[in-house]
Amino acid sequence: MEFTVNEIAAMLGGEVRGNGNEKIMMLAKIQEAKKGQISFLSNPKYEQYIYSTQATAVIVKKDFVARKHVPAILILVDDPYISFTRLLEEYHKFISFQKTGVEQPSFMAEDSIIGKDFYRGAFSYIGNNVRIGDNVKIYPNTYIGDNVTIGNYTILHPGVKLYADTKIGNHCVIHAGTVIGSDGFGFAPNEDGSYKTIPQLGAVIIEDHVTIGGNTVIDCATLFGDATIIRQGVKLDNLIQIAHNVEIGKNTVIAAQTGISGSTKVGEKCIIAGQVGVAGHLVIANNTGLGAQSGISKSIKEEGQKLMGSPAFDFNDYYKSYAVFKKLPDIHQRLRDLEVKLQKTQSSSFPVE
Repeated sequence: MEFTVNEIAAMLGGEVRGNGNEKIMMLAKIQEAKKGQISFLSNPKYEQYIYSTQATAVIVKKDFVARKHVPAILILVDDPYISFTRLLEEYHKFISFQKTGVEQPSFMAEDSIIGKDFYRGAFSYIGNNVRIGDNVKIYPNTYIGDNVTIGNYTILHPGVKLYADTKIGNHCVIHAGTVIGSDGFGFAPNEDGSYKTIPQLGAVIIEDHVTIGGNTVIDCATLFGDATIIRQGVKLDNLIQIAHNVEIGKNTVIAAQTGISGSTKVGEKCIIAGQVGVAGHLVIANNTGLGAQSGISKSIKEEGQKLMGSPAFDFNDYYKSYAVFKKLPDIHQRLRDLEVKLQKTQSSSFPVE
């Protein structure tokens, strides 16, 4: 990566104070930055570093007023933190999409199609009738089954497994070890106590701008023609289980070790913390917040609720209840003491002759 300060300012819609022709090759923290690097100042408690930083350029708020000489070139923007985040995103894209070409050994069926500027890592496998867009990066040891579709600018990190008929959108990132399209947990009990496997014939659809963390598993739908669906903008952490026929709404985020049981529909813009368990065949309303380790056993129909606990209930009520719960041993002991005093009082009031 090498850009001039002027080019970066144009990208961010900022104003340059200083020599805009200086070159930037790296991003860094303001207190650690060196020549050729760019940083930002957002939190006032770090202002001291802007007067001593060795960074070539620093992104600052438009109303920043220096108390003494600043050695770095300044880029003035509305929000330095958001601007620096955008710069990080652009840098990440730059390094993520550098690789091109085919490493050997790898396999791609003759009837499959891949777009331009692709990368196929060693030991990757691409099955029959696969359709892959432009600028897709397929890292080593990735498996892509028959009839899979992958959109433009999507990255499959090492060891990703896409079962047959999976559909992946544009600008998706799927991290190492993730499995998409595996069988749903479908078994029917037999009279002798054994279980008969129910074939899982559906698909998985991942829409655009979805990020899926490492070692997450998304099961296919049960019936042919049906799909487990992850809607646009969803962000899934590592080690998440999404069961068959689940639908996750747009821009919902889910943290690690959460499990969503079969046929549950999660709304849009929900925030689900780590180790949450959601039972099957439920509906979770839009903008729902679920605290860590919550257990959801019934549908949440009212939008915007924040719940916690198992079974989950109102977030504020949970913490009020928890405050009482911590005092239960003391309350129990005080109750025992009161019972003893009451018994003594009753005995002294009615003496036995």
